[in-house]
Amino acid sequence: MRIGIVCPYAWDVPGGVQFHIRDLAEHLIRLGHEVSVLAPSDDETPLPPYVVSAGRAVPVPYNGSVARLNFGFLSAARVRRWLHDGTFDVIHIHEPMSPSLGLLACWAAQGPIVATFHTSNPRSRAMIAAYPILQPALEKVSARIAVSEYARRTLVEHLGGDAVVIPNGVDVEFFARAEPKEAWQGETLGFIGRIDEPRKGLPVLMRALPRIFAARPGARLLVAGRGDAKEAVASLPPELRERVEFLGMVSDEDKARLLRSVDVYVAPNTGGESFGIILVEALSAGAPVLASDLDAFAQVLDQGGAGELFANEDADALADAAIRLLGYPARREELRARGSAHVRRFDWSAVGADILAVYETVTDGAASVATDERATGLRARWGLARE
Repeated sequence: MRIGIVCPYAWDVPGGVQFHIRDLAEHLIRLGHEVSVLAPSDDETPLPPYVVSAGRAVPVPYNGSVARLNFGFLSAARVRRWLHDGTFDVIHIHEPMSPSLGLLACWAAQGPIVATFHTSNPRSRAMIAAYPILQPALEKVSARIAVSEYARRTLVEHLGGDAVVIPNGVDVEFFARAEPKEAWQGETLGFIGRIDEPRKGLPVLMRALPRIFAARPGARLLVAGRGDAKEAVASLPPELRERVEFLGMVSDEDKARLLRSVDVYVAPNTGGESFGIILVEALSAGAPVLASDLDAFAQVLDQGGAGELFANEDADALADAAIRLLGYPARREELRARGSAHVRRFDWSAVGADILAVYETVTDGAASVATDERATGLRARWGLARE
């Protein structure tokens, strides 16, 4: 099958949607499919052979974050050329309603279109206001996927229609077989995310640290992600700052090793999450997970069965739970066992099969329509009529 995948966000700025598209493309290629991904990217960014650059992206505030999008006449021309050259059996557009390549591709594409919706934003005034513009594009979509029940709910409430829920995928074995790093072990908490993005929740964790460190004198925090480290620890007493180690941006391999090494992975995100891929990665690595009780996080963690939850933005609740877990090895082992069993449903072997089933459904449907249209045309040409 020839598959074209459209990424709305800059390929050179890592994020959950980009990782999902990358892993999906590589999974499909391993299965023998021909895959091309169209994505915004700077000219200097090295790209995998299956990615085609649509040009530089520009930063735009979006859903509590800053998304780097690509839009305009030049982008539209590149989309049309990519579609023409690709002769795809199916086009898979991610975030088709964002003002980026997805919407441009939706307008320009012919044939079967699958759209995946990642955003969870139940009060999006912008989406409501833009609905008259978006509706013609939506009508071209053959099948809709939402990465979670909360992304599906956002779609239904703002745009109508429905979607099948297929979660983001993870290569579970990649994380499970990573080797722990000795320097990162020993009563460690872990955090991975953009340091300077408030909704990722690092300020909440920083407010909890004095109590955690007072109760657990040997504990420390490892932080991986881009941002200003000095600013991040500015609220901590000076004597505690050395117990927070900033690793900067890490490779996929080091991310897996970090998750395999920590005693507790903390996800203090405060909102704007439709899924929580980092939670799935942590579970895959066997890390006990402590997360804010966002609806999407609770769903990923089986309502607390596969990881512990604390009240969103409540630093005291976070501290209490972290102190309890750090001092309770048996509970951590229980969470590791439950998480490792629960996470199998998110492996690409399962998620990829579900996505391929959607592709096959829409391509079979398109083939049937084409056959009917050819038959109708022949009957009209030869003066035949249906009986």
